Amino acid sequence: MHEYDITLKGVLRRLTGSVLREITGFKVSGWHNAELPEVRNLRADMLGETSGGSLIHIELQSANQSGMALRMLEYATAIQRQFGRFPHQVVLYVGGAPLRMSGKIAGPRLEFSCRMVDIRELDGEALIASNRVEDNVIAVLTKLRDERGAVKRILLGIAAGDPAKRATALTELMYLAGLRKLEPAI
Repeated sequence: MHEYDITLKGVLRRLTGSVLREITGFKVSGWHNAELPEVRNLRADMLGETSGGSLIHIELQSANQSGMALRMLEYATAIQRQFGRFPHQVVLYVGGAPLRMSGKIAGPRLEFSCRMVDIRELDGEALIASNRVEDNVIAVLTKLRDERGAVKRILLGIAAGDPAKRATALTELMYLAGLRKLEPAI
């Protein structure tokens, strides 16, 4: 198989006429080295599976990154190679600045998109009203009408929760509150 590949590449590189144009649709004026060496270990932030067998990939992002859609495409193809399925993808943006990243990339015969979610679009009041401490803690990242009042309600929820989980919940709240500069309120 290797000899076949080398021979075919050699012949195709020397083609200049109508056959190459028929294959590609273009007249190629030169060739690049196609070796694309790369040593890296892609690690998706979160990869889950639904009961129906769909894969869900969530990538957490705290800053706008111009190449985010390309990065998500790379994750999608790597996940497809490993699991044999493309995932549904969501970039969960938790940054302080307004979300400006595009979830789309397009090129010749290529269109890719992933969902971009700004966590501030979630209903923080519903999360605070929940009886689950995890919901209460993550509410600190959402858009809140009254941040100080929300922090007080979250702290009351932690205090009323399982004593064995209070320290963890408070530590998580402090870290997440740092993204919104709410540590002084806590």
